[in-house]
Amino acid sequence: MGRWITLTVNGSKRRVEVKDNEILLDVLRDKLKVKSVKAACWRGECGLCSILLNGKLVKSCLVLAVEVDGSEILTVEGLARDGELAPIQRSFIEHGALQCGFCTPAFVLASHKLLEENPSASEDEIKESLSGIVCRCGTYYEIIEAIKDASKHYQVRKKV
Repeated sequence: MGRWITLTVNGSKRRVEVKDNEILLDVLRDKLKVKSVKAACWRGECGLCSILLNGKLVKSCLVLAVEVDGSEILTVEGLARDGELAPIQRSFIEHGALQCGFCTPAFVLASHKLLEENPSASEDEIKESLSGIVCRCGTYYEIIEAIKDASKHYQVRKKV
């Protein structure tokens, strides 16, 4: 027995029954079938379960689902608009900023959040903003280059 909560996930309102001790990561993956949110450490150390919760980047393995009733969640699936990838998504592809792809959704989402807030982020600011996410394949150089390249699209959008 649980309680019902309502979430807006990638623009779509969803209602789901959750237990009091159920973490948001498991609800997203298992009940709402949002598979870009990765389950890896369940301790908040790897960052692969990162989402935007009401506009803030959080690790969904550290959030109880009952605490987010009425919240808005954005995952990497929600970045594309009208069938068009977001600039950061295109840049990750163009720069080969992925190998196995397991960490890619978290890096893309964190990078998008950074560039929305600070489209002129320095390399040090980029590294700092990504410090809570782990890539086992070691594509950090390509990830940073993709973010620096995508930043020009966010700078243009910010000026408009």
